[in-house]
Amino acid sequence: MIASLTGLVVSRSVSLVELETSGGTGYEVHIPLSVFEQLPADGATLTLYTHLAVREDAWELYGFGSRFERAVFRRLLSAKGVGPALALGILSAIGADRVVEALRDRDVNTFVRAPRVGRKKAEQIVLDLADKIDDLAAPVSAPARGRAPAGTGGGSSDAVRALVALGYPEAEAREAVRKTGVPGDVAATVRAALAVLNG
Repeated sequence: MIASLTGLVVSRSVSLVELETSGGTGYEVHIPLSVFEQLPADGATLTLYTHLAVREDAWELYGFGSRFERAVFRRLLSAKGVGPALALGILSAIGADRVVEALRDRDVNTFVRAPRVGRKKAEQIVLDLADKIDDLAAPVSAPARGRAPAGTGGGSSDAVRALVALGYPEAEAREAVRKTGVPGDVAATVRAALAVLNG
């Protein structure tokens, strides 16, 4: 199991970052929006806490800014019908702290706001996990190592692609981005668009 990964940021998108380790090996790591928002500049060192998902046709790494966030991701995976892509979408749309809070409150409506989560799926997640979160306590502060705010310019097209990657239909994503009026920063635009979509 690859528990963590430290390397230089080679490239990034809203849902994927490529890290090159000191040994020269490059890793593609799927990331939630919370990690993308805090990515340092290309060439800077970054440490992510990782989860390796093994399928018949692929091995995929998922990276998180804290052990807590990774633990919430893994707990989501234990719910019936929740795979890595869906769990990552839930974390990007809701956030790890809010996931735990919603489970504690048995708040189905919060999960319905995530992409590709209908009411039936949300109810299943709450049913499966509401009584299994006592060990998930968010740290008082969980700074990610090697982080610095990323000066990520971009634009509406990158934000639309990010929302589509999270599972929203392209037409809905474009309309939400159009309504935000947040220029330049991709992460800020995506956050504002998520608020529109979840409003």
